Amino acid sequence: MATKAKTVWYCSSCGNESPKWMGRCPACGEWNTMIEEPKAARAQPDSRGGFSGVERSRPVKLHEISAEGELRRSLSSAEVDRILGGGIVRGSLVLIGGEPGIGKSTLSLQIPLHCPQLRTLYVTGEESVRQVKMRADRLGGEAGGCTVYAETCLENILDEARGLGPDLMVVDSVQTMYVSAVESSPGSVSQIKEVAARLLRFAKETGVPVILIGHITKDGYIAGPKILEHIVDVVLQFEGENRGAYRILRSIKNRFGSTNELAVFEMTGSGLREVSNPSEMLIPMHGGNLSGTAVSVMLDGSRAFLFEVQALVSSAVYGTAQRSATGFDVRRLNMLLAVLEKRAGFKLGAKDVFLNMAGGLRVTDPAADLAVICAVLSSCFDFVIPSDCCFAAEVGLSGEIRPVSQIERRISEAARLGFKTIYISEFASAETASGGIRVIKVADVPALVKSLFRS
Repeated sequence: MATKAKTVWYCSSCGNESPKWMGRCPACGEWNTMIEEPKAARAQPDSRGGFSGVERSRPVKLHEISAEGELRRSLSSAEVDRILGGGIVRGSLVLIGGEPGIGKSTLSLQIPLHCPQLRTLYVTGEESVRQVKMRADRLGGEAGGCTVYAETCLENILDEARGLGPDLMVVDSVQTMYVSAVESSPGSVSQIKEVAARLLRFAKETGVPVILIGHITKDGYIAGPKILEHIVDVVLQFEGENRGAYRILRSIKNRFGSTNELAVFEMTGSGLREVSNPSEMLIPMHGGNLSGTAVSVMLDGSRAFLFEVQALVSSAVYGTAQRSATGFDVRRLNMLLAVLEKRAGFKLGAKDVFLNMAGGLRVTDPAADLAVICAVLSSCFDFVIPSDCCFAAEVGLSGEIRPVSQIERRISEAARLGFKTIYISEFASAETASGGIRVIKVADVPALVKSLFRS
């Protein structure tokens, strides 16, 4: 009589395994994420994520370790090199995630086409070699240094990579790859973990940097367990609307550089074009006589740029007022509206409030608080804020205007783009005038209203 195959339950969020089903994962606390897979699907002992060289490693005293910088290679893209920290590091594993159709494959193919000096192995598991060729012809560039390999079996891929000895390897995508020793379908938790672990081992042993493409789930997370993000050295996330022209490449994790950097691209008919000055695309693209708009100065990593905050306030048609925000945390919007009502006396409880960050940005910088409040009040009273005026400050629960980091850099960027006035916190350590721009300091929301709406 045949015995039933033993199974193991995996958490699709963190990769934790359990001998039985659980409603809530004990490792990450997520609900209803346990997936049943055959027990044989677990990684074999000889293919663990660790990497072993020819010689056995030994403990080394800290003062004996060389402090020289990592060897980097330029990818012939100023924006990609900057977000990676100055180029891709030898032997690193880089994960690029994004929604389907956002441009991950286009970016990964543009890199070898623009770097003919690098011998690149482009592994495709989603397209045929003919499809890759058609896309390469559309993108342009030198294709002499790029070798295309259509394969999904990881053992075959690593054998070819060791034989070719490339300078760079691109794998598109991790969800289509599989290891024959793991008895589960491609894209499962165990397959993704094993594929990432073997690619990491290959990168560390050979010194070949590997760019790994991954898809994003409907919840906005990279498909597969969270342990995949723990294995790789760099995690870059591609963001933007499929119907829009602009894309944002954001650094979420980087063992060799800053995690607060982003790069902006424009999707064109010939591929992705770098946007060296994002402020020019995000500042107002309309006449200066519209209410409900305010310009904020945001800092992301080492780059300061300006963007437009749009608000629409109208009388509530239904019993409960609506609160909607695009690119901004709706809970923080509700908090700012409560501050306006409690600390400044503006009755917005019966008003519908709609907020939008222009350009498809997702804003998390608290410096946008002041611009959000000004845009809401501008729409509520149909008051036009001067187009040469911008804002950079955080708003507290007691209505105070709080300073934000690196205010001098924000002021310099606003002055460079021709703005004449900037509102900041009274407690910020900035000069009253800088680069021809007038700096107005306000202490709280009532003081802001008196200064800005006094006319």
